[in-house]
Amino acid sequence: MDTATLIKNLEHPAGKIDVILDTDTYNEIDDQFAIAYMISNPQKLNVKAINAAPFLNGKSSSPGDGMEKSYDEILKILRLMERGDMAEHVYKGSDRFLSDEKTPVPSPAAEHLAQFAMNYSPANPLYVVAIGAITNVASAILLNPKIAENIVLVWLGGNALHWHDTKEFNLYQDVAAARIVFGCGVPLVQLPCMNVVSAFTISEADLRQWLLGKNNICTYLAQNTIDEANSYAAGKPWTRVIWDVTGIAWLLDGRFFAERLEHSPIPEYDGYWAFDYNRHFIKYVYQVNRDALAEDLFAKLAAYGN
Repeated sequence: MDTATLIKNLEHPAGKIDVILDTDTYNEIDDQFAIAYMISNPQKLNVKAINAAPFLNGKSSSPGDGMEKSYDEILKILRLMERGDMAEHVYKGSDRFLSDEKTPVPSPAAEHLAQFAMNYSPANPLYVVAIGAITNVASAILLNPKIAENIVLVWLGGNALHWHDTKEFNLYQDVAAARIVFGCGVPLVQLPCMNVVSAFTISEADLRQWLLGKNNICTYLAQNTIDEANSYAAGKPWTRVIWDVTGIAWLLDGRFFAERLEHSPIPEYDGYWAFDYNRHFIKYVYQVNRDALAEDLFAKLAAYGN
């Protein structure tokens, strides 16, 4: 892809667009917000698929178990939003992380993306928002490298370029996959976690005032977040980062972010960034307008179904 086309595709999209979401939904409480926010914006986002991503932490016994639990949670959110019709477009992803930078992990999600993205072009790209480990997307690119020109990838992954390491959950689970997407030339928007997206927090007061009781999905999101926060911060003031909303928000409105072009950094296996200023450009988000985004998120969720 030539530089002019790449930079053009890194601009916020105008008009209605086709999107695929790749999500480790069961990992935290924020992926559920992202799915609901996406579905609450049908005038802008034409959802083509939702892919379940692998994860491994205290909520899963293996990356594959995390993916299976995420798949089930995606379906649960769709039922709460009375969008069971979308279930046939939910795909199971990788059951493990990449073993190296050349061998894909085949899965229904990766295989679907590798084929489906061929319906698009650099002039009419498919938008892929990834809010978990990037295994499924990297595998799709390995299966069919041609799709790197046909998609725009928006990834919540890694930390800020000035942060002291890259040991962020989404990136560090699968460094090989991260190196693939940062190195292949795909138009890439990076939403770093620390200390950029970490500014997008909500409180119990926010949830009770703006979401609780508004509708089924709002009540589920609010109560799920309150219950989890109270499990580790009972009796204390707290705020909770809902990182993953920002991936969807980037597609909706540029006023939510401050951003710039950067040469694509290199995530190294030792947990640090490396830099080569001969590499292609990515779009790098360095600030989130918390209040503007929160206002839009709460309004869209509360109005859902009305």
